[in-house]
Amino acid sequence: MEISLIDLGMVAKAAVAWLPHIVGALVILLAFYLLSKVLCRLLEKTMSRMAHNEHLSKLFIRTLRITLMLIAMVTALGTLGVDVSALVAGLGLTGFALGFALKDMISNLLSGVLILLHRPFIIGDEISITGFKGRVMSIDMRYTVINTENDKVLIPNSKLFTDPVTVHTVSAT
Repeated sequence: MEISLIDLGMVAKAAVAWLPHIVGALVILLAFYLLSKVLCRLLEKTMSRMAHNEHLSKLFIRTLRITLMLIAMVTALGTLGVDVSALVAGLGLTGFALGFALKDMISNLLSGVLILLHRPFIIGDEISITGFKGRVMSIDMRYTVINTENDKVLIPNSKLFTDPVTVHTVSAT
């Protein structure tokens, strides 16, 4: 099977026509990648000065990086001529479905972020909530660990955020 000169000419014309779109998409991806690097470093420095939890800093930085790269991909695809309206709508529906399916986990995560930001109690404080009383051993993104008289109890952060919590001893901050 031979390739005719007419076919090669059409391929060359198509490549020349697509070259600006491809270069534009690559420039957009590179610009957003560099922007994410700069903003993540800036956020990391800012969070280190604020003396917040390391897990919280990593969560914010990872969320920023993923968000910027998703925006970069959608923008680059739009530059290539892809109709991104259906893609954006699909991402929205997927986000809604995942949010609904993972609502308890997301609720615990966001409650953990708010507990770490507002610090109503810290590690070492003695707290009581819904029949449990003990010393706070660790505060994670999903749950808080307290040691009672005999047991180690994992309390979901959403419960600590919505139910009344009594702080019996306040550690010096």
